[in-house]
Amino acid sequence: MPRVRLLAPLMLLGTACLVAPIAQSVPVATKAPKLEPVADAKLLMNGLAEPNFKGVGKLLKDRPKESEAWEFMRGRALLIAETGNLLMIRPPKAREPQDSWMTHGTELREAAVTLARAAGDKDYLKSRAAFAGVANACNRCHRTFNVASRVEPFPDEEK
Repeated sequence: MPRVRLLAPLMLLGTACLVAPIAQSVPVATKAPKLEPVADAKLLMNGLAEPNFKGVGKLLKDRPKESEAWEFMRGRALLIAETGNLLMIRPPKAREPQDSWMTHGTELREAAVTLARAAGDKDYLKSRAAFAGVANACNRCHRTFNVASRVEPFPDEEK
């Protein structure tokens, strides 16, 4: 028992000696970093939103059977949601359309998060409905900003 009483303080001292230099070497940020867009909105659409949207559409063509497919779909939906965030740090230069831009970016993010939740629950019908909601959010923004592209959630299905 006396050894335990002696070892415990020594272990604490040893741990403190190891941690203190590490804690001292971490730089302290003086101010928050500024978010700076490095890609334009069209690149985000072509490189991030569109491929993930099409990937979700393929996964929802039939009810996914494997858990991995549902998780992959959830990840793609979350990447679409993050696209909404990335778009919001790229508002138009003109002041007038900025509110609409932020509204549509928020709508895209929320619609994609709804899709991610439905995919996480492995709910096929809710996922399909939420996927259509993502397409609707895209199309509302495209109409507002006169983008000729129309997003179709299930283009191969009969209407």
